[in-house]
Amino acid sequence: MTNKSTTDKFRDMLREDIKSNEFALRQKKFDQNCLIIKPANDWIEDAKSRPIPNMLFSEFWYEYELVILYADTNVGKSILAVQIAESISTGIPVKNFKLEAFAQRVLYLDFELSDKQFEKRYSQDYKNHFQFNPNFLRAEINPLADIPKEHKGIEDYLCSQLKDIINKNEAKVVIIDNLTFLRNDNEKAKYALELMKQLKKITKELSISIMVLAHTPKRDDSKPISKNDLAGSKMLINFCDSAFAIGCSQANPNQRYLKQIKQRNTEQIFHTENVMLCILEKELNFLQFNFLYFDSEKNHLRCNTSIDLDDRDEKMKVLISQGLSNVQIGKQLGINEATVRKRKKALGINK
Repeated sequence: MTNKSTTDKFRDMLREDIKSNEFALRQKKFDQNCLIIKPANDWIEDAKSRPIPNMLFSEFWYEYELVILYADTNVGKSILAVQIAESISTGIPVKNFKLEAFAQRVLYLDFELSDKQFEKRYSQDYKNHFQFNPNFLRAEINPLADIPKEHKGIEDYLCSQLKDIINKNEAKVVIIDNLTFLRNDNEKAKYALELMKQLKKITKELSISIMVLAHTPKRDDSKPISKNDLAGSKMLINFCDSAFAIGCSQANPNQRYLKQIKQRNTEQIFHTENVMLCILEKELNFLQFNFLYFDSEKNHLRCNTSIDLDDRDEKMKVLISQGLSNVQIGKQLGINEATVRKRKKALGINK
């Protein structure tokens, strides 16, 4: 009787052990393929062991974030990105901006400029070259590289090798200039999602910071910059940690303004009523953004001063009756003297 009871207990223990192992295996498989589930307090305890993210470029970009910087063509995305990269590599903040992190190695993937174009930008007519910090690594595509058959092209091959490239060069910050090279078809939602997921995964696995440069399509310069101005799928904004944009001032062609579009580590500080106005200047051998002052975005948008034609005609008649010249009338209405003459002729006014 005793032997039977012991046997039964052994069987029960064995069954429980098997069930426990099966559950553990199922949970492990579930965690790997889908979600990691833990009590909320455990998440906080785990987070305590990780460092607090420092500012890399004021409130625009924090450590361990995937950030998008976007602007129209020839506005200065690459110029600002190189300036930020040099700042991070030296541990010295861009003047009037904040940098809380120590000097870090930066890998700048340049798919825009050739080495000669880069040299020209950071020299005085190809002489007196700017000396970058050794922590600043710049990369171009190798045109002689053999692309394995399983990859569709150089972009696909680079995406698959990106993690290894970062590890090999011990980079803590990566800047990709620009997004359209990595995925020529990034406007398609599925490819945008795939790319952003891959970059986001790399930031988490390697504990690094990534900035991606992107374009805006042709936009209305009379309207404030928004997330809808980013070229491609809105998923690019949805899956990044933060995003900011460069606007070109319509009041002064040499001025640019910086505006926060999305942020997670801070409140929105640089919004439409408080953009950072800068001037684009080359000091000796370094082309850069220099901060001027804080301003409202509306002061740098294209003013739509056109008046309804009928209303303008009525105002023109009043000004004519007052004896003003065509030049004076043009100044009042915001049009040139020739337009005044043509409109007077169309209205049958001979004065």
